[in-house]
Amino acid sequence: MADTKASAGHAGKRPGRKRRRKSAIARAPEQRRPDRPAVPGAEPARAEQTPLLVVPDGAAPEQPAHAGADAMAATARSIVPGRVLPFHRQAYAAIDLGTNNCRLLIARPAGDHFVVIDAFSRVVRLGEGLAQSGQLSDAAMDRALAALHICADKLRRRNVHLARSVATEACRRATNGAAFIERVRQETGIRLDVITAQEEARLAVLGCHILLEHGEGPAMIFDIGGGSTEMVLVDTTDPVPRILDWQSVPWGVVSLTEVIGTVADSAEARAAAYAEMRRLVREGFASFAARVAREHAAHDSPAAIRLLGTSGTVTTLASLHLELPHYDRSAVDGVIVPAASMRAISQRLAACSPAERMAVPCIGRERADLVVAGCAILETILDIWPAERLGIADRGIREGILRSLMATASDAEKARLAVRRRDFGAPAAKDSA
Repeated sequence: MADTKASAGHAGKRPGRKRRRKSAIARAPEQRRPDRPAVPGAEPARAEQTPLLVVPDGAAPEQPAHAGADAMAATARSIVPGRVLPFHRQAYAAIDLGTNNCRLLIARPAGDHFVVIDAFSRVVRLGEGLAQSGQLSDAAMDRALAALHICADKLRRRNVHLARSVATEACRRATNGAAFIERVRQETGIRLDVITAQEEARLAVLGCHILLEHGEGPAMIFDIGGGSTEMVLVDTTDPVPRILDWQSVPWGVVSLTEVIGTVADSAEARAAAYAEMRRLVREGFASFAARVAREHAAHDSPAAIRLLGTSGTVTTLASLHLELPHYDRSAVDGVIVPAASMRAISQRLAACSPAERMAVPCIGRERADLVVAGCAILETILDIWPAERLGIADRGIREGILRSLMATASDAEKARLAVRRRDFGAPAAKDSA
């Protein structure tokens, strides 16, 4: 479940801030969330921001095991033996092992926000070949383990107080997923929690909902992963987003690319493959699309329909819209772009040859073979929820995990200090400083 060992490097991070061409989107202040956190990567971590998940049939939502105080206490460890450090001095970590990437974030609380003190991201392609074999390959597991060893080293060096490590669709689907999870525990000490699609959707919302545009009525948040895609309808009437409906389909950039297979190097073959990708995703989301149709139909104007996406697909396409020579998180995270531009870029990339896609800035060799599947998923989402503008989030599950960890730890700290005040009558702040 939660991981008590320690963590990872900065290899695989996208380049930092670079000079870029200006664009109308980048310049216009009204195109960015006015309350976007000043520190890149920092966001509120209050307990009350955890959204309530309400499943479509009205059944009680599954409660993730990590949410309980007992589970949290079992994963926590003191940095100084025999003494619990104050909440604000503790480091927290989140590891997200996806079908395509292994990502780590380590942060400390800072008021109502958190400050990132270390991060790591590496393309491991854990789900490579899974569509054909039903198993994680030896090569894919070795790549993931190499990345997780880096994460474990970082966790130790950063003296992480509390961590949670999760695995998603690839480990859910693979017949040898459980054996791989045990191998990771034995070799790295990291205890991966294979979360459900429902929990994945909840964490993604928790991690990025702050970037939603202000507005009335429900909004849609989606996460295009390597092995699955989640769409989540949220009610933002109250400060705490409430999940009204959601759907996960087993189509991500890796799984969709692999099921289509090798595509002949011709315009006709590429068009046919793209159309087939669109069909598969459309059929996967058919029941969800029917359920949410009345929600967007209730709005007089598409401009009132809010949409926020988190994934490598949307951040890459936003970079192309902004004409960035290199990826720049500070320019992309929180930007709002016209949906029509994202469609046009998607269709243009789908028509390109692999060599042409490799030459496009912000795509390169690593993403050239997967970006088309992401474009097909994105266009289908835009069909289902026809917003005029799309918010872009370079954040998601890891940030959602950190918020959950810090919220629970903060509540525990308050309870501990309250007990000390009651038992000893001493000022809590002095005692824990």
